[in-house]
Amino acid sequence: MYRHVLHHAYPCCLDCHPHAYIRMVQNLIEWCLMFRMDRDECVETLARHARIRPPVTLAVWRELLKENKEFFDAYFTYDRSEATHLCDG
Repeated sequence: MYRHVLHHAYPCCLDCHPHAYIRMVQNLIEWCLMFRMDRDECVETLARHARIRPPVTLAVWRELLKENKEFFDAYFTYDRSEATHLCDG
């Protein structure tokens, strides 16, 4: 399902172009969020399909949380309310 997004050829590496690499990881995390993944699913998906080391994904995720607190509060609240609604029905 996620292969078409994650298998693009990215011309950067963490050592050669750290800013471009971090930006790429951020973009991939944003794709994961569009697919309603939680943090662990995102880390696993990027490790498996884009060969991003989990500590890198986690570091970028933490920075995104800090920079976009309101978005993530709403994102996590929506996930919980959706899960509760599905369990009730």
